[in-house]
Amino acid sequence: MKTTPIIAAMLMAAAALPASAQQAGPAEAQAPAAGAAAPGSERVNLVIVYGDDPCPQSEGSDIVVCARKGEEERYRIPEPLRGDPNAPANQAWGERVKSMEYVGRTGTESCSATGPGGFTGCFNQLARLAKAERQQADNASWKDLVEAERARRLSTIDADSREIEARAVAEEKAKAAGTAQTPAPQPSAP
Repeated sequence: MKTTPIIAAMLMAAAALPASAQQAGPAEAQAPAAGAAAPGSERVNLVIVYGDDPCPQSEGSDIVVCARKGEEERYRIPEPLRGDPNAPANQAWGERVKSMEYVGRTGTESCSATGPGGFTGCFNQLARLAKAERQQADNASWKDLVEAERARRLSTIDADSREIEARAVAEEKAKAAGTAQTPAPQPSAP
């Protein structure tokens, strides 16, 4: 594993601390009360700053270790997490061995054109591949997706019906108020 200079500097600073500071638990890492610092109670604050940002100053017996990175790194994914997680180099050796188990295999139960009875293992190979596909595929079925959508729609049905009912009542009141304020038409003289 490649260690960056920043991580190396942080590790060296942590190694230079007294053993009591390195083994401090959460209760010992609290700031001392009323400004009285007990011996061996210093805290270490590892900070990454970007660009020209200032490094925070230490207070009391606290130790601040700053690692500076370029401004272009501020909003990027951390370097150890970058890359393709599905790359063959990131595959577990057990999985690689499992896939190599059948390489070069011939004869009965091998599903190969060479050797006697090589065709007999073809169904087993297809079944193995289908099982592996199902295990790697998303486990959501159509039934589950329909149920999830139904639950989502039903979760808002009460609020939606109250809103529609309130609008209908308001429209009826407005209509009733409009007919009560409008005078009855007068018969016209011929």
